[in-house]
Amino acid sequence: MKKSNIYTVQFRRKREGATNYRIRLKILASNTPRLVVRKSLKNIHAAIVLYDKKGDIAKVAAHSSNLKKFGWVYDTGNLPAAYLVGFLLGKRASTKFNDAILDIGLNKSVKGSRIYAVVAGALDAGLKVPHSKEILPSKERIMGKHITDYAGLLKKDENLFKKQFGFYLKNNNDPASIIKKFEEVKNNIDKNASNK
Repeated sequence: MKKSNIYTVQFRRKREGATNYRIRLKILASNTPRLVVRKSLKNIHAAIVLYDKKGDIAKVAAHSSNLKKFGWVYDTGNLPAAYLVGFLLGKRASTKFNDAILDIGLNKSVKGSRIYAVVAGALDAGLKVPHSKEILPSKERIMGKHITDYAGLLKKDENLFKKQFGFYLKNNNDPASIIKKFEEVKNNIDKNASNK
């Protein structure tokens, strides 16, 4: 079999494993704005992105660090924070966009994960995103009930409690109050999202 001297170099992002162009093409073919969700250990970032030949354009964005302006004092990488990021994005986008399609990039689709908490927040803010109801986290987990339950369980062992919730305790934040603070921040976002 004869071998050719011609070799086509793949796109850099494909070589690095940073973009799956097959999935990206399917998403772009829908010709709908994308709800792009990216996560790290300590933060969540969500944006409404439009395709352009010169490069994608983020029209509206929200980051978990924005939650501090609305009074959020707890961890910015947990499930309640992810929901609040989605809710904030949905409120900011409500005047410009009605619907979007979810783009999770190279993240794995895990039922009830932080990515779907962002989607739940955007849905509650009025954005229409195609989804399956089974994949969204429960209301109790969105509000942080699992965190308060775990904190109550660990209170029996003071050393373990301080080790797990040291960040909260250092900043004088009680893990048992996360549900109350969640409701307060959600109301602040609902009233003031367009101002901040």
